[in-house]
Amino acid sequence: MPDGGKIDVSLNNLVPKHEVISKSEEDKLLEAIGIRKQQLPKLKVTDPQCKLLGAKIGDVVKISRTDMGPNYYYRRVVK
Repeated sequence: MPDGGKIDVSLNNLVPKHEVISKSEEDKLLEAIGIRKQQLPKLKVTDPQCKLLGAKIGDVVKISRTDMGPNYYYRRVVK
């Protein structure tokens, strides 16, 4: 276990890839799907993946799943 006994959940092959998207990507996404940022599903800032990414409240996280073809999910980071 790296880092003083903490488990890096991103190394588990069952955990999909998570990444914080840029502000420009966020703007394009919201315009393309026609919603406000507040309408995105939530992801807690205390989530292990958020901690690993260093995601901050207000960031948008892209979750990439490839188990049944490429699928992308977006979540806004909240308290």
